[in-house]
Amino acid sequence: MNSNDNLSGQNAYLKELNALFIPLDGIENLDSMVKAIGDADIVLLGEASHGTSDFYRVRAELSKKLITSKGFNIIGVEGDWPSAYRLNRYVKGMEGADSSAADALGDFTRWPTWMWANTDIRDFAEWLKEYNEVNQGGGSDCPKVGFYGIDMYSLWESMEAIIAYLEDTKSPQLKQARRTYACFDPYSRDHQTYGIAAGLLSESCEKEVVELLKQIQSRRMAYPGSEEELNAEVNMLVTSSSEAYYRTMVRGGPQSWNIRDRHMVESLKRIMSYYGASAKAIVWEHNTHIGDARATDMMADGMVNVGQLLREDPQHRVFAVGFGTYQGEVLAGRAWGAPVEKMTVPPGQPGSWEYCMHRAGDGRNGMVMLSDASSILHTVIGHRAIGVVYEPAHERFGNYVPSSMADRYDAFVHLDRTTALQPLPILQPVATDALFSE
Repeated sequence: MNSNDNLSGQNAYLKELNALFIPLDGIENLDSMVKAIGDADIVLLGEASHGTSDFYRVRAELSKKLITSKGFNIIGVEGDWPSAYRLNRYVKGMEGADSSAADALGDFTRWPTWMWANTDIRDFAEWLKEYNEVNQGGGSDCPKVGFYGIDMYSLWESMEAIIAYLEDTKSPQLKQARRTYACFDPYSRDHQTYGIAAGLLSESCEKEVVELLKQIQSRRMAYPGSEEELNAEVNMLVTSSSEAYYRTMVRGGPQSWNIRDRHMVESLKRIMSYYGASAKAIVWEHNTHIGDARATDMMADGMVNVGQLLREDPQHRVFAVGFGTYQGEVLAGRAWGAPVEKMTVPPGQPGSWEYCMHRAGDGRNGMVMLSDASSILHTVIGHRAIGVVYEPAHERFGNYVPSSMADRYDAFVHLDRTTALQPLPILQPVATDALFSE
């Protein structure tokens, strides 16, 4: 294709985006997004980075509208189950809950702490608590809105939670659980050490975890149908998935990624099963998880993701919304475990999705309903993804994912100039393995 063809194609792309562009001058403009979501029972809300305040704030406002007008009652996030469950206790007013959202976020000590321990999540959690108090909930027809972490990095924390539950209920599975937990003792709560031992030296705890799963699944929980049972059930799922993830990650390839995204889908389904017929879930994750992998180069690499897996499930009606920015600020680290920095996000590369959205909206915030797009927006274009490790000067070498945007998302929110998150103070942040990726 010569330069004239490229220019003609870009002009057609811009013309299409300009026709679809809906200005987002205020929160009330989100009503058109709520209308487009229709009768979906799972709404996936993405983000182009884990460190941009504007993504969190707009997702919170859209989530509030979905909760109040469409009865959504589950918030599932790309965070650890035990840490998020502490916040869930707070927003639901459960026994032993913290006295404030800021306190309830205190278990998000794993690097990158700013992903969830930030002022935007604090403010949203306070809104959730107030909403639950006013609307009471608790009944099968109107359960309280919950906040859950559906990720699986909390191997040791989840094992400790399982043992505490089995001790409290005087369960006969306690002996096997202690044996399973003891198997992990030599690795000093270090995920990478366990991954190397299990993946390369065949010194894994897989047998112990599988045996514990069998024992627990063969007997009814002590509190059938309760949220405490759900807590124990998902912590057991985390233990199984996390062990498999760390055992496979050192070998490279797509397997560990697929284990993680399949786990997040399974966790979400367990939560929705607990909520029953009234379950309606909103998921907050990075675009790389919620945007359909089949519309990117991930598929060629043998990778699946949350967006693809949920769209393939005929039992659910899914609506996926991507989020992005043209330029602004972001919180990230220069290396894994490095101090967090406020970095400048450079303008989107010419010809990229971000560049085209900036041009189509003439520098304004806005959104497009991609379900209304013609075949032009099904062509492949570069779409920026920023991780928790970021180097702005080098982003053009690996931060743009080839994507068919109309196949990847149902809609997209463009926030032209964005600002960084404001983190809450967290004591003793814990660095996880450097092999984690978006």
